[in-house]
This record gives sequence, C-alpha cells and structure tokens, in this order.
Amino acid sequence: MKFLIDENLSWRVAELLTKAGHDAVHIRDLGAIGAPDTDVMALAIRDDRVIISADTDFGALLAHTRATKPSVILVRALVDRRPPELAGIIAANLDTIHEHLDTGALAAFTQDDIRVRQLPLR
Repeated sequence: MKFLIDENLSWRVAELLTKAGHDAVHIRDLGAIGAPDTDVMALAIRDDRVIISADTDFGALLAHTRATKPSVILVRALVDRRPPELAGIIAANLDTIHEHLDTGALAAFTQDDIRVRQLPLR
C-alpha cells in the first residue's frame, strides 16, 4: 500500500512503514511542508496514496467535496504515540481496512477501535 504521511506526524512514521514493506513518503520528501490540505489531497490523488494524518480537516474536506479519493487514515487519538508504536498500530491493522482504503474510505483510529466510513461521505 502507498502512503503519504502528513506533516503533523513524524517523518519516522514514513521510514518505519517503508521498512515494514510499504511505499511511504512524508510530505517533507515532496517539498510540500506548509501546503494547504487541498494540495496535500491532490498530491495523494496524483500518486495514488492514502493520507495518514492527525488533521481532522481532511474528513471535513472529503465531506464537503463528496470526493471518492484519496483515502485517509486519521490517527488523531493516537498522536501522542511514539513513531514506532504508531507505525506498528497502523501496519497491524491494515489487513482489516485494506479493502476499504482501496475503494475510498476514511478510517479513524481511536484508542480501542477503528471507525471506517466509505467515500463519498454524506
């Protein structure tokens, strides 16, 4: 799976997901630090990547535009975790949400669960 890690998360998350066998880049690797969320979404769509972020604005943008891509994994509830733990939690749960992400989804990680909503959001 291909991921775009937002700037509100450590670049190490991208590094660790890559070491786990995924294609992950951090927004800084694309020279897009400070880019508006709409630009980040466009980069994810262009490169067919799933955004991983703690920024709930992506959910609002997806709902407002009724977009079907990009998929987004929200980890706001886990933002206090160290990069190895966060990357491990994401990687450990990909089998559960992979098909949803492939077809367009917003997956919100909580402390104990994952809520998945298919795109477009209503």
